[in-house]
Amino acid sequence: MRFLSVTAALLCGLTTSLAAASYDYWLTGNPADAKPTQTRAGLFLSGGGGDVTAAWKWFIACAGGGDIVILRASGGDGYNDYLFTKIGGVDSVESIKFNDASAASDPRVLEIIAKADGIFMAGGDQARYVNYWKGTPVGAALNAHLRAGKPLGGTSAGLAVLGQYYFSALEDSVTSATALANPYDKKVVVGRDFIAAPALVGVITDSHFMARQRLGRLVVFLARIAAEENPRASRLIGLGIDEATALCIEPDFTAKVFTEKNGLAWLVAPQRPPEIITPGKPLVARRIQVIGLGPDSALNLKTLHVDRPAAFRVISAADGKLTDEPTAPAAAPAKK
Repeated sequence: MRFLSVTAALLCGLTTSLAAASYDYWLTGNPADAKPTQTRAGLFLSGGGGDVTAAWKWFIACAGGGDIVILRASGGDGYNDYLFTKIGGVDSVESIKFNDASAASDPRVLEIIAKADGIFMAGGDQARYVNYWKGTPVGAALNAHLRAGKPLGGTSAGLAVLGQYYFSALEDSVTSATALANPYDKKVVVGRDFIAAPALVGVITDSHFMARQRLGRLVVFLARIAAEENPRASRLIGLGIDEATALCIEPDFTAKVFTEKNGLAWLVAPQRPPEIITPGKPLVARRIQVIGLGPDSALNLKTLHVDRPAAFRVISAADGKLTDEPTAPAAAPAKK
């Protein structure tokens, strides 16, 4: 291991870093294990395109103000100063950048993750997260963290892998237009069972949602899962999160939206299986409820009940595009 800069005292508030061939590491704050008196489970779903201070404060509270670990496969230590200095209230912030898959078996990396009071997966390329972490000791450690009742979150690529189902981007990203025109395009690669968060069973997530016009591709992801998983999937929904917006989920499965750019979280709930889902042909799917959740809304992910929705649509997919269907006022998706 090659040390870049390590102070002998590791004084609180200073940042120290080190690097191995397989990962880079930065620590800001107290190097000792914080061991907060109490943590609570929580899921922090951030849409990317900007951090949400109020959501981060919620996450830090879930972690008991203890040690926050940032996992990433690109970038650097940008969260260290943001969380430790600008937001505050944490014992330490540790960032680990994975340079290759071998870091997922590194004893030091696994020790840091095991002692984390809150873990957050940064943005980047979710294909690396799938390739580096799924089925590895790191993947097992993330699920052990959840079982221990500690909070887990992610933004952009980190958000993309949080659900039971996920768009892997193993063949690069895909646009809504491409996916709707051919739901079996080689870029439409959907995986399952990476992160085992109970509140996100039967859920697939997507980020940068309205800014990058991703409703169409989320509809396709849901159609593919419905076609390939039925009848195993007892429920199936999508959660699209706008930029600079976060959906924070409590241990009782209730969820609240925080935003810094008037964004929404979008609950996408198919009401019936797709009518036509064939390789090389446009998707045909009807009666898909799309409910926008704002800061005044409340969502229960166990019952899928929504109070005070900010927006409501019913859409169909056909001829490679989405269209709105006539709707009656509604406050929640139909129960499965």
